[in-house]
Amino acid sequence: MPEPTPVLPEVLSQIRALPASGRPLIICDVDEVILHLTTHLEDYLHSNGLMFLKFEYRLTGNIGSKKTGTSLNATEVKQLLMSFFDEVSPHQDLVPGADTALHSLSDDWDVVLLTNLPGAHNKPVRENLLAAKGLNYPVLTNSGPKGGAVAALASGRPSPVVFIDDSPTNHNSVNASLPSSIQIQFIADPRFLTSMTRAQHVDLLTGDWQETETFISSILSAAKTS
Repeated sequence: MPEPTPVLPEVLSQIRALPASGRPLIICDVDEVILHLTTHLEDYLHSNGLMFLKFEYRLTGNIGSKKTGTSLNATEVKQLLMSFFDEVSPHQDLVPGADTALHSLSDDWDVVLLTNLPGAHNKPVRENLLAAKGLNYPVLTNSGPKGGAVAALASGRPSPVVFIDDSPTNHNSVNASLPSSIQIQFIADPRFLTSMTRAQHVDLLTGDWQETETFISSILSAAKTS
C-alpha cells in the first residue's frame, strides 16, 4: 500500500482560500470525468503521426509512432502533453450528464474540482470553459498523486467525502491518505473503462454519470436511515 502523500504547499494555499463548510463533500477530477480527454488526445496524437499503442491506463510507454510503433520516452510524453493541453484546453467536450448530475448533487453536497492540469496559465482557461458549460465550482490545481490534497480538503469536515477520479494512481494515493473516503473511479472512454479492473478500495467503477449520481445520492439516504 502506498504511503500517505503530503499536500503540496501551493495546493494547501488554494484549499485555505475556500469558504468553511459543514456539508458533505464531493472532490471531483475534470479530465476524462467531466471533460473528455482521451478522445481529444487520440485525435491530437494522430495529427502528429502518433497513436495509443494499447487502450490501457498509462501514457509513458503507451504512446508511439504510427509508422514504427516505437514508444515515446517519459520526457517526450511530458512535452507532448504540455503542447496538447495548451492547444486543446479551451475546447474540451463535456462528458454527457456531468453537468446535470453535479447540479443535482450540489443541492446537498459541496463540489470541489481537483485537477492535475499542466501549465499554470491553463487554469483560467479551464475555469472559463467549465463556467461556460454551467459548472461554477471551485477549481484547484494539483501536481502528482492527489491523496494529500484530498485529505487536506476533508480535514475538519463531516463525513462522507466522495472522491471521483479516473486514475488508479490517484485512487491508490487517496486510499493511503484518506481511507475513509468513498472512491468512484470514473472513466468516460469505454475502451479504457473495459480494460480497468476495479480495485478493492474503489467503491464504484463506472463511465456513466446517471449511475454515479444515483450511487452518491444513496450515500446520504443510507446515512439518514442508519
